[in-house]
Amino acid sequence: MAYYRVDGPYRPRSFGGFSFFPPVIKMLLITNAAVLLLVGYILAPFTIAGYLLGGGEGLITYYLALWPIGTNFWPWQLFTYMFMHGDLWHLFFNMLAVWMFGMELENIWGSKRFLIYYLLCGLGGAFANLAVAPMLGQVAPTVGASGAVFGVLIAFGMLFPDRPIYIYFLLPVKAKYLIAVYIGLELFYGVTGTPDGVAHFAHLGGAAVGFVYMLGELGLIPMRSWWYTLKGDLKNSFSQRQASNRSGRVQDARFYDIHSGKPLDSDQEVNQEVIDAILDKISTGGYQSLTDEEKRILNEASKKIH
Repeated sequence: MAYYRVDGPYRPRSFGGFSFFPPVIKMLLITNAAVLLLVGYILAPFTIAGYLLGGGEGLITYYLALWPIGTNFWPWQLFTYMFMHGDLWHLFFNMLAVWMFGMELENIWGSKRFLIYYLLCGLGGAFANLAVAPMLGQVAPTVGASGAVFGVLIAFGMLFPDRPIYIYFLLPVKAKYLIAVYIGLELFYGVTGTPDGVAHFAHLGGAAVGFVYMLGELGLIPMRSWWYTLKGDLKNSFSQRQASNRSGRVQDARFYDIHSGKPLDSDQEVNQEVIDAILDKISTGGYQSLTDEEKRILNEASKKIH
């Protein structure tokens, strides 16, 4: 069995190195199907204190679907709504799209990164719907993974723009054209306020988040540098607040050689024996077992080598 490395440890793949049901895709298919089966069918007839438990008007939908702010909104609904669906066909087409377009993304990106992207797009759809729904006078709850699905479509179209997609298994259309038309229709229906019961702006919100993410992924906008700059600013601000709260003088810490126990000054010339001791410590307890000074020594030594 072949192994590959993505986002950390090695894990097995099948079908010559490509998994048709990678872990996150499989989890999404099973979870969404189980929720529909449980809420829409198994628990639908049951009641608690006179209230229906399942079904479209049951307590589970009341608390887990995404409601407009001020109606019945709770923060966890930003996540839970994307695992609920109105009926079998709603679930089928969403999960078919997740599987068709998402399995290749997960094989390329790795499971952790794909799941983060999927949830981010779902959150984008939720926020977009919360912002637009009150303007359109919508007070009904929103359910479905379509916001995340549209993010998956955007990523696939930008990574594989010329990949043919066969409509009804007969007519080949390039991914970039098909997805562009799809987004255009969603925008038209959303702006015109077509009363079809579909949360079009949730779809567009997921697509927008996916589009911005992919622009950074493809290097078209400096997303990573913005993130590191923001992260550095937050870290410096936190460090300054910590320093201002300390009382008294802070003494410089003294670092000791791993084996000899003798003080090791930062200006001290580091010899091969010290480096070997650090490498031995990594092999025994991992990189995380090193002190800050040992990490600095290792970093400086690597700079000299290169």
